[in-house]
Amino acid sequence: MSPTPQQSQDISIADLRSDLNGEVIGPDDAAYDQARQVIFKGIDRRPAAVARVAGADDVARVVTLARDSGVELAVRSGGHSRAGYGTSEGGIVIDLSGMRALDITPDAKTAWVETGMTAGEYTTAVGEQGRATGLGDTGSVGIGGITLAGGIGFLVRKYGLTIDDLLAAEVVTADGEIVQTSEESEPDLFWAIRGGAGNFGVATRLQLRLHEISQIVGGMVMLPATPEVITGFLEAAEAAPEELSTIANVMLAPPMPFIPEEAHGKPVLMGMLADVGPADQAEEVLAPFRALGKPYADMVRPIRYPEIYEGEGPEVRYAAGTNFFVDALAPPDAATILEQLHRSTAMMTAVQLRVLGGALSRIPNDATAFAHRDRGLFVNIAAMFMDPGEKDTHDAWVAGMADSLGKDEAGGYVGFLGEEDEGTVRAAYPGPTWDRLRELKRRYDPDNLFRLNHNIPPADG
Repeated sequence: MSPTPQQSQDISIADLRSDLNGEVIGPDDAAYDQARQVIFKGIDRRPAAVARVAGADDVARVVTLARDSGVELAVRSGGHSRAGYGTSEGGIVIDLSGMRALDITPDAKTAWVETGMTAGEYTTAVGEQGRATGLGDTGSVGIGGITLAGGIGFLVRKYGLTIDDLLAAEVVTADGEIVQTSEESEPDLFWAIRGGAGNFGVATRLQLRLHEISQIVGGMVMLPATPEVITGFLEAAEAAPEELSTIANVMLAPPMPFIPEEAHGKPVLMGMLADVGPADQAEEVLAPFRALGKPYADMVRPIRYPEIYEGEGPEVRYAAGTNFFVDALAPPDAATILEQLHRSTAMMTAVQLRVLGGALSRIPNDATAFAHRDRGLFVNIAAMFMDPGEKDTHDAWVAGMADSLGKDEAGGYVGFLGEEDEGTVRAAYPGPTWDRLRELKRRYDPDNLFRLNHNIPPADG
């Protein structure tokens, strides 16, 4: 759900440069084409300026300029938004990538981190002290984006969402004020940013809890996919100790060197496993997964936790997708996934299944703006492609798969949504969560300055 951009011809690049400590990049600069890019390379928007801010004061100045001029404002942490919300056509982009400061407390129990750092950079840095915070499953994602959306990662069953380890935040609100928010200070704002994404301000610094995690047993295992293997994997993940979190990607095997040639193009389950429990019990914990069948590849081994983020996928221009929460996956649904995978003509398609529960589920639904804690399974469907002319075809395949698996009004996770209609965004915030968020939006951003996102409009009146 993207608003119509407002062109602004009176933004002075020179004046903006003089106001900021960070770098301002305009259309005439050599670095412009690189600066305006986001992760999905098919998104080709031309902002009037990209402000690579140096701190919260810079952010406040840009927010004030956008508010006073009426120009569209985009905020980019890592640029992973599938809808391209990290850039703008004719507006101003706040690019946080220059803000990477990290301050770990002497007892290594918490850390303050600026939101331009990526999940991989943060995990590597705190990992040097044998510590970790759960931050999604992709190293290049910005720590600001993943945290404000909720953060479903490799530690979700043991320690909950990223927002469950968020202790405080520094936020620049729509009035240009720099606000410190926590359970004790501005608690309503703190509630809203934990799952409400970028609707309430620009998070510039986060205080995160650190857990003692050094070596884990983790990595990827790839199995031939059958309905029995899929349901067996999910049953094993649900029955496992909470120290184990898993991600199951059901897909057609790509032609990668570590996959036997005879498996290329065949349905596989690519499972990512992260066991943070006692190392001497790992074999017993992982045995049910290895008993599901002879793997095409088994890379699960003792590793340092930051290694779980190593390696990125292929460059993608466009992606169609949707996601939702359900209680469980029935055996007929597993068969449906395998049947419909072959109907897609996309470069790569996958149905991702994440068993939840554990620490995530012990926090009440209304404790944060993320309100799906009582659901047992997260389903994410994606189709990646290169030709924009194929968009309708791949959107239709994704929608058909979702309908077959019972999406209906199940509600999704904003961190993985693309450009969606208001109904889909509304379903991401079930029950009274939506109404409370709209009231807080009216309080903190009544003019909807922060609208280039999965938007929560201010309450009427």
